[in-house]
Amino acid sequence: MGALIAQGEEMDKEDWQKRGIGHRERLRQRFLEGGLDRFSDEEVIEFLLTLGTPRGDQKLPAREALKTFGNLSGVLSAPLKQLTGIKGIGPKNALYLGLIHQVANRYLKDRIAGKMFFGSSQAVFDYLFHSMRDLKREVFKVLFLTRKNELIADHDLFKGGLTGSAVYPREVLSMALDYKAASLVFIHNHPSGDPSPSPEDQRLTRDLVWAARLLTVQVLDHLIIGNNTYYSFADQGTIRRFVTEYENKFNSLTP
Repeated sequence: MGALIAQGEEMDKEDWQKRGIGHRERLRQRFLEGGLDRFSDEEVIEFLLTLGTPRGDQKLPAREALKTFGNLSGVLSAPLKQLTGIKGIGPKNALYLGLIHQVANRYLKDRIAGKMFFGSSQAVFDYLFHSMRDLKREVFKVLFLTRKNELIADHDLFKGGLTGSAVYPREVLSMALDYKAASLVFIHNHPSGDPSPSPEDQRLTRDLVWAARLLTVQVLDHLIIGNNTYYSFADQGTIRRFVTEYENKFNSLTP
């Protein structure tokens, strides 16, 4: 009797493994036929996990990862230690998910290098929101652009709350001179998800605009990225107002 039960359990296990293999193959075939267009976020994560795991059903780990981190980009940008805390995700496929995220970011940078891409606040948001919206700390980034709005370079210059770790305009402008940048776009994220600018954000933007004007470098915008949304100082007319305030203040001092 015991042997029959053991044999039955073994057959169930084999049947489950066969079903898992068939599901993996169906995911692969769907990708080959139409890419990821017809995949849900859960299925994308599941598919990636199957590539890093030789066997086993990855549907439940994918579902739990999505529930824990909120969305696809949240899963891909999650710290490896937190990913491996999910049952069914080990160090190997956690590393694989992190690698996918890093490669995607580098691909986007290479793809737009030297192209006229940043003609609007929406273009900047589209370029950066996947990599910045789910960050747990504030990151202050600068895009260095040519006169034609072509990207020269982008850098994360400061990390942490902008009230706690100061952003120094002289460091930003020093890099702008090194790159021979004609214009700048500033971006930082609000981990709370609310992109509304704080008084500190307003003061920082004004100081950066004024410092740039001294060196005849144009500030095109300062974006604050939240949860699937953003705030643009340029779209709100604030950049233009700061430029006008600078001209009124310093032109009045000119003899």
